Amino acid sequence: MVFDLDGGILPAAYPFALWQALIYRVPQLAEEISIGVLPLRGTDNKEGLLLPKRAKMVIRLPTTLAEHTAARLTGQQFDIAGRTVRLGAAKTRPIHPFPTIHAQLVTGTSDEVLFVEHINAQLGEMGIKGKLICGKRRTISDDSQTMQGYSLVVHDLKPEASLHLQFIGLGEGRQFGCGIFVPSKVISGLSED
Repeated sequence: MVFDLDGGILPAAYPFALWQALIYRVPQLAEEISIGVLPLRGTDNKEGLLLPKRAKMVIRLPTTLAEHTAARLTGQQFDIAGRTVRLGAAKTRPIHPFPTIHAQLVTGTSDEVLFVEHINAQLGEMGIKGKLICGKRRTISDDSQTMQGYSLVVHDLKPEASLHLQFIGLGEGRQFGCGIFVPSKVISGLSED
């Protein structure tokens, strides 16, 4: 579900405050482990995250919660760590398979080699075959919690595997934008031939 988002600058630790604001308005979101709030797109600066004029907030949720969530959130104004944002109209957007998907932050160990081994093991348990590109180490935190891991690209995915991974994600913290995969530009020239 995609909501128009009107705001200005949000603090870097906005994911935690945003989640609290969402479950205050729609408590049912906290009861569903598959819920994911995608990281907001914007420009990082010294004050936080500068939202563009056409900013969107995207929530991955079961279709059974879509109508109720849209009704409870559309037009609502939130205080996000001292900054005000307003949610506009909501639209549903289906998930489509892409051979290459990425996540801004997948939680895991600080050792990159162990992180990749753990991710490969998780993908194997799910029956997903794909190739990994581990990105830079990332952290989000506020006064009470911290989420750490790496950005991650998974490529050479079959359509069913791409959909499955986009639906369930990897790691912890989907409500804070962690482990949520979105389509990425096709990576070419990475063949091992």
